[in-house]
Amino acid sequence: MKNVSRNLTTFLSSAVLAATLGLSMSAQAIVYTASNEVSGNDVIAFDVNSRGNLTEVGRFDTQGTGTGTSLGNQAALTTDASDRWLFVVSPGSGELTSFRLQPTGLQFVNKVPSGGTRPLSVTVFGTLVYVLNEGDGQSNDPNFRYDNISGFEFTPGGILVPIPNSTRLIDATQLTAPAQVGFNKSGTVLLITEKSTNTLTTFVMQQDGTPVNTPLKRPSFIPTPFGFSFGDRDFVFITEANGGGQGMTVSYRVARDTGEVSGRVDSIDQGTATCWTVLSSDQTVGYATNTGDGTVSLYRVGFGGDLEYFFPTNQDTPITTGTGVRDAVLTQNNQFLVTLNNGDGEIRGFFVNRTGAISPRGTLPVPGSVTGLVAR
Repeated sequence: MKNVSRNLTTFLSSAVLAATLGLSMSAQAIVYTASNEVSGNDVIAFDVNSRGNLTEVGRFDTQGTGTGTSLGNQAALTTDASDRWLFVVSPGSGELTSFRLQPTGLQFVNKVPSGGTRPLSVTVFGTLVYVLNEGDGQSNDPNFRYDNISGFEFTPGGILVPIPNSTRLIDATQLTAPAQVGFNKSGTVLLITEKSTNTLTTFVMQQDGTPVNTPLKRPSFIPTPFGFSFGDRDFVFITEANGGGQGMTVSYRVARDTGEVSGRVDSIDQGTATCWTVLSSDQTVGYATNTGDGTVSLYRVGFGGDLEYFFPTNQDTPITTGTGVRDAVLTQNNQFLVTLNNGDGEIRGFFVNRTGAISPRGTLPVPGSVTGLVAR
């Protein structure tokens, strides 16, 4: 795979991080979301202070537009492993934007067509960037009519360049209501969740940075696979919303060489319409949001991908966050959890203690259309 660096992770002290990002002296982390507004898609930045409360510190124009409505997706924006570049989709205008992270905020670098109709999700490995596009069901061009993935590379200056022959259809016969695309930990496999077909789709990556032509597919354990987080040892943890009923988080194993997804390793019952999940950096605690309940479920993750309830009651004990919760993210220091509550038009911070338990903090207003969260 060309131009891929596998050792890009940089560990920064809180002081260096604050200096790099231009945070206030009391800020411990920074969180970004995309406004996804029809009038213009902005990346909104928030400081997170030592108590887990948020302060909006800036808005940065993607030079694209949003849809004006909340989306059934995860990972609408992401940073690369070096924390120098941020990439965000603009679903309304069908574009992908690159930003440089600067001491004073975000600096626009460039934008490119996303390679499909409506970009929903973006993932990065090394200098490779792949976008998940939802089709419109109408275009005569199958690459735009049906859901696809399309690839880009970014230059040392952060400029996005399309990769020739990188667009792949997820399904050449039907729309699948895709939710997320993500690289596995080794960058050898791309995984896509298909909500309407209840399918997990994988593409193995080739040496030239393009996916194989034909994906592998397997059914999800229960209906409506949605968001996911990859862990070590080839495990992936996927929220499955069960058509809006009682959801689950389900663990699978994804073979790094073939892309084959195992049968269910383990699963755990959670709330109504479980849709998003994130893991602590040591991958021992997971957090899943339940859109129907407006809650966050906590769970424990074992070395072999086994899942247990977080609290000793041996049942799910969800924490209230807000109506229509649609996304969650942990800051890199694992001290704060942040959720997007689209139904309330709010973003909420939580303090995370040493055990992984969370305590709710304050909220701030955001557009009801916001999508995606990334934290530093």
